[in-house]
Amino acid sequence: MIAAMNEITVNDTPQRPALPDHLSADARSPFHVAAVFEHEVGIRFNAKERLDVEEYCISEGWIKVPAGKTLDRKGHPLLIKLKGRVEAFYR
Repeated sequence: MIAAMNEITVNDTPQRPALPDHLSADARSPFHVAAVFEHEVGIRFNAKERLDVEEYCISEGWIKVPAGKTLDRKGHPLLIKLKGRVEAFYR
């Protein structure tokens, strides 16, 4: 009976999907994966944690972040690309 209860608690924990190589927070992007955003995702860029990342690519080594309060002609934040070492993780 106790062994069966332990199996239930172990199997009840939700599995997190693997973090993709390229991920975007913008729902209109082909690189947006909604299942990943059900959990809190963290990004380390050049060994410092960043909280303002809108898109990243680990294999190419870049992130996109908003350029201040600047907006594009459609009203979305203007993004700039920064190159460096990128690490993605679940918090």
